Amino acid sequence: MELELGSRVDCTDGTFGTLGDVVIDPTTTRVTHLVVEPRRAEWLARLVPINFVDPEADALALRLTAEEVRRLPPARDVAFLRLGGFPVDDPRWDVRVQEVLALPYYPTYEPEPEALGVAVMYERIPKDEVEIQRASPVVSVDGHHLGHVDGFVVDRDGFITHLVLERGHLWGRREVALPIGAVSRGDLDEVRLTLTKDEVGTLPEVPVRRWPPSSRHER
Repeated sequence: MELELGSRVDCTDGTFGTLGDVVIDPTTTRVTHLVVEPRRAEWLARLVPINFVDPEADALALRLTAEEVRRLPPARDVAFLRLGGFPVDDPRWDVRVQEVLALPYYPTYEPEPEALGVAVMYERIPKDEVEIQRASPVVSVDGHHLGHVDGFVVDRDGFITHLVLERGHLWGRREVALPIGAVSRGDLDEVRLTLTKDEVGTLPEVPVRRWPPSSRHER
């Protein structure tokens, strides 16, 4: 099964949106959750456990209705933080501030200290797991930026066998499937390999199956 970041995600009653990121247990290299984003509403992304993916489907499909997906925990949230505050104080979650939505502006008066704060959008994932997204860069062991993550190849139990690296640009783009053993570390900031740039260059291009267009009605 291929998990192509940015690909369409179907529910039992129609297309829900796209695959934004994946969440991985770094100790087992198993995908635990998909970050599924509704179309034109990425901030409403949901964390979908991998066991809800239908491995027999002809497209990336969930064994859930769209409403059931909406009831799953959010992958992103918004909070107003006092100065020095933190979005989530919960031992079950790791959080990462994604975007500052508003900075305080007080042109005519000096506010009380407790009124100072900022609105932020943050991402949250289960504790001790890591999130990898399409923008995550891939770096060789000798420090060269090779491209970015385009997706993953996983077995029926959700364990990653290969990471799909997209290299080049529009007309010279090619994809290489890197064995997961060649990854020394991976997270949202970067995926670092145990291979040099030249070693990656010798790997053959591997065709990656794309999900065909769906005949289901898009929501």
